[in-house]
Amino acid sequence: MIGENIQYIRKKKGLTQEALAEAIGVSRQTIAKWESNESAPDLALAGRLSQELDISLDELVDNSIIGAKGELRGKHVFGLVTIGDKGQIVIPVKARRIFHLQPGDQLMVLGDEERGLALMDARFLVTAMEVMNRDTEK
Repeated sequence: MIGENIQYIRKKKGLTQEALAEAIGVSRQTIAKWESNESAPDLALAGRLSQELDISLDELVDNSIIGAKGELRGKHVFGLVTIGDKGQIVIPVKARRIFHLQPGDQLMVLGDEERGLALMDARFLVTAMEVMNRDTEK
């Protein structure tokens, strides 16, 4: 799976095999072998890859990045969170990074008694309302 992840993320970032190889100090053929799963990077090279591709080592080897047919899944299970005494929760680091959440950001809590709770970035709601207001003013 690591080969598919390398290829997908490399292409998503607009890098050629040659550019990625040069950036981490290997040959283009090495990148091609990794992407075809003929070989895999050692830990040091995987670290350089993750830095160059701006992802964690976990994401580099994670099976959830690419689906069985090569499509991006975009679905994540970040693990369990615990509700504190005052109702607070801590969003896992990986989720904060993927969704670009920073301290002070606001999330809207949505609920459906049959389906459960969901969190939505409040910035999305503000943007959606601005677009709707603009459309109704026309």
